[in-house]
Amino acid sequence: MAENTKNNLPEDTTENINEYRQVRLDKLNDLKAAGANPYEITKFDVTAKNAQLKADYEAKEQEIKSAVGDDEEKLAAELEKLQAETFTVAGRIMSRRIMGKASFMDVRDGTDRIQVYVKRDDVGTEVYQGFKKWDIGDIVGIKGFVFRTKMGEISVHAKEIKLLSKSLLPLPEKWHGLKDQDTRYRKRYLDLIVNPDVKQTFITRSRIMKEIRDYMDNIGYLEVETPVLLPIQIAAAARPFTTHHNTLDMDMFLRIETELNLKKLIVGGFDRVYEVGRIFRNEGMDPSHNPEFTTIEMYQSYTDYIGMMDLIEDLYRKLTVKICGTDTITYQGVEIKMGQPWERLTMKEAVEKYAGVRYDDWATDEDARACAKAKGVEVEEGDNATKGHVLIAFFDEFVEAKLIQPTIIYDYPVENSPLAKKKPSDPAFTERFEYFIYAREMGNAFSELNDPIDQRKRFEDQVAARRALGDMTGEIDEEFIDALEYGMPPTGGLGFGVDRLVMLLTDSASIRDVLLFPTMKPIVQQNQAETEEE
Repeated sequence: MAENTKNNLPEDTTENINEYRQVRLDKLNDLKAAGANPYEITKFDVTAKNAQLKADYEAKEQEIKSAVGDDEEKLAAELEKLQAETFTVAGRIMSRRIMGKASFMDVRDGTDRIQVYVKRDDVGTEVYQGFKKWDIGDIVGIKGFVFRTKMGEISVHAKEIKLLSKSLLPLPEKWHGLKDQDTRYRKRYLDLIVNPDVKQTFITRSRIMKEIRDYMDNIGYLEVETPVLLPIQIAAAARPFTTHHNTLDMDMFLRIETELNLKKLIVGGFDRVYEVGRIFRNEGMDPSHNPEFTTIEMYQSYTDYIGMMDLIEDLYRKLTVKICGTDTITYQGVEIKMGQPWERLTMKEAVEKYAGVRYDDWATDEDARACAKAKGVEVEEGDNATKGHVLIAFFDEFVEAKLIQPTIIYDYPVENSPLAKKKPSDPAFTERFEYFIYAREMGNAFSELNDPIDQRKRFEDQVAARRALGDMTGEIDEEFIDALEYGMPPTGGLGFGVDRLVMLLTDSASIRDVLLFPTMKPIVQQNQAETEEE
């Protein structure tokens, strides 16, 4: 039979899906007619999980063997005693082997699969006949004892079985599984059923979040929550999603960061705050970008960007050991040494190291633009480009792709750092850093700008730059300026993307692999687009 390349299922499964569903629906209707509608069951008491059940039996078995030695008769007697203890388990049927008076099925719960032995004389003839009509994917409950089969597999010997929920759609054919990436992302629930290893990524993600929170809490930070819906669109580079509040009759914007509200809390007297924030940006999508993603932003009064460098390096090192058991990991086949001291370079030093160009050799903006032209580096700002703009362009062109091992790049030009303090020794640069791993920007930090006059001027410049390009959106956050005018202490701030961190620690190539439900085009639109392309 030819294989359908769309979703890696046999063609008849795809083409006749309604026929398969109807067969199962007929079985459900028969159950309802017999007064055995599984959907009416509201509760089933589970006393054991498969993984623990197998581990406990293995341990007890080894303990008995150690105690009785080579006495086979005594060993058999002691193992038989274990059968006096019964358990109830529940899960989804993943496979079955139906025979005459006894059958086997594999049942998977949230921890593991376990084999279940079902004997007609134990569960009753009527129940056994009903069992033989159950389907792969049905959710069932079993009461019985644990034993090891002659083939050596730890199994449950069923004394009672019950159908708890009927699966009306067939699972992907077992020899091919669910391999099409688009289908896996779109139907993550199905991906989790048939590709159980996928679940580990999301268990690890949960552990990462717990460890980060423990770390932050232990060094005196307070976790807070700030609004997702905002009344204004700030003049930042990221584009927001727009919605409308009916009662207030006003447009509102989904947040593109948590920064400004968190810094208001620093003004209000919280010394150390952080937020695990869901962020929304109406922008492109690629293996490291999703329009809805998670960040952690943290702000600490009375420190600067150097203090935040030390914090993030320590956090990543300890987190990697906690999650991976080592401070050296492999990501996409490349060894990443998280435990060694991270290299720290100014942007000027990095450009000189990797591009062979010295910023300090440019006496004027014209010199910088001429250098860019000579090196074939395109600068977005064109004839309006400053030395800072050109430095950033050289960094993007020559440096970022080289930053495989954890590296901190600091002292960014003021042109692209509207919220960072200027360096007192060189006002053309700011006390800002980003850190990179595997040639990917992982986080961003500042010595936070707390001068309300300077902050207003930078906001005004941002708005003016948009207007010059014909973009009439974006405005100054007057409430944030007002907060700064009450006085904000010297503050270090840092934000990083949780999803990229999870990608790194789980060796996942795409951000969609670490999001349970990544943003996807509706299947109708997807099919229409494919048809138009053809």
